[in-house]
Amino acid sequence: MEFGLFLQGYLPGPQAHDPECEHVELLAEMELAKTADRNGWKFVWLTEHHALTEYSHLSANEVFAGYLAACTERIHIGSGIFNISPRVNHPVKTAEKVAALDHLTNRRFEFGTGRGAGSHEIATFNIDDKESTRAEYDEVIREIDRMWEQRDYTFHGRSFAMDTPHNVLPKPYAPGHPPFWLAVGSPATWRKAGALGQGALGFTFSSIHDLKPRIAEYKDGIAECSDPVGQFVNNNAMVTSGVRCSLDRARAREQATRFGSGYLVTMVGLYHDTMPREGIPHWPAPPPAVSPDDLDVLIRGGFMLCGTPEEVCEQLQDYVEAGVDQLCFGVPNDATHEEALEMIEVFGKYVIPEFDRDPVVSTDRYRATAKPKFPVFGGAVPDVQTIWTGAR
Repeated sequence: MEFGLFLQGYLPGPQAHDPECEHVELLAEMELAKTADRNGWKFVWLTEHHALTEYSHLSANEVFAGYLAACTERIHIGSGIFNISPRVNHPVKTAEKVAALDHLTNRRFEFGTGRGAGSHEIATFNIDDKESTRAEYDEVIREIDRMWEQRDYTFHGRSFAMDTPHNVLPKPYAPGHPPFWLAVGSPATWRKAGALGQGALGFTFSSIHDLKPRIAEYKDGIAECSDPVGQFVNNNAMVTSGVRCSLDRARAREQATRFGSGYLVTMVGLYHDTMPREGIPHWPAPPPAVSPDDLDVLIRGGFMLCGTPEEVCEQLQDYVEAGVDQLCFGVPNDATHEEALEMIEVFGKYVIPEFDRDPVVSTDRYRATAKPKFPVFGGAVPDVQTIWTGAR
């Protein structure tokens, strides 16, 4: 199992309306990614959310990915997600920025895709029907790799078109291209990700026990995949969870039961109106309090990890048995910056080596199997009579 961080610019309360606090938070999250890079973590995922006050102030994730490309060495940097609806991001622009990040990260960029978090977010772009983006996604996702492979790309579709042949540049840092991932929620979407040969980004607040059949659906979809959206199959089920890990057990448990620890959940209930929200309070309802007894129930139920490295390693067995390929953690929203840095270091030193002994990132192995799918020229090949030598 591989491990990652999930960063989103969470900024609760009055801080959300203070540009100075916003500045400090966004740079602090970049420090978390740099610390993870030094401590054996393999992935960091950066959200693309729009106008979700308090919940996420990280919208221009390609900017943050470029920043991290220059100040990290090993960690893979993923878009969690890029919204590929043409009404939000033109597909050509998406292909261009993904390929550019592939170069700047030296093949460490992971191409996470999706359709947006909910009705409030997509309304930022005058989209009033979330379902209308499904057909757009299905059309666009099949075109990105063709843009990268061909030099005379044209397309005539329902959601976008390019009538005149163009060479979309830059091309990815060959061989291969960044791995494709799809944000998933429902069982059907998990299976769809597999059938398309994409990694599954399981951004969820579910128990690992509830996710086990969904991961199985994903693996069934992967087994059926005969035509991946890219040049290779990315067989990767990622799920998100919470973690409080410290050499001091009492310190970890105090963080997990601290006042306000459930506030982020109310933001999920407020904004994510297209995912199951049973039992999740909506802001401004008060966040659920977590007592020591409640904490033990959450741990046993597979909703979070908490304790010393030894305890966390034991709790991780449920994730191994469920078939998780990558486990990703949101930054503890109830922890201070120093506590979050400590967790990253302790987890990296004592837990990761017990579960991830392979120095090679899984997606690098999959990318090594890449095979081009399209001819370099989709139309007539130019009649070139002379060889360009670069001489003036």
